[in-house]
Amino acid sequence: QVQLVESGGGLVQAGGSLRLSCAASGRAFGAYAMGWFRQAPGKEREYVAGISWTHSTGYADSVKGRFTISRDDAKNTVYLQMNSLKPEDTAVYYCARALGGVYSDAPSGYDYWGQGTQVTVSS
Repeated sequence: QVQLVESGGGLVQAGGSLRLSCAASGRAFGAYAMGWFRQAPGKEREYVAGISWTHSTGYADSVKGRFTISRDDAKNTVYLQMNSLKPEDTAVYYCARALGGVYSDAPSGYDYWGQGTQVTVSS
């Protein structure tokens, strides 16, 4: 059984930064792609960023140039560095493990999810 635990969320002013972490249990962490998604109240869950097993990365247009996804396979952890935060970034952020080594921008491409961490950006 795989468990994903996010941390690092909080309240920050517009223009500020936060770093989210997602610690994974289970074996073969390095063989799987990981992704970050977010869900704002009344909205569908949306893709934020993904990182493959080879550490190649991809981003939603809304966060490109401001967010950076990375992973430390020795620590079974994936990170999301968020800079230049905007009020529209306010959401619950979830990490997820992909079905294989390549990330997807669709939630259906992931089989394990964390419980989420709240990020609130004030104007």
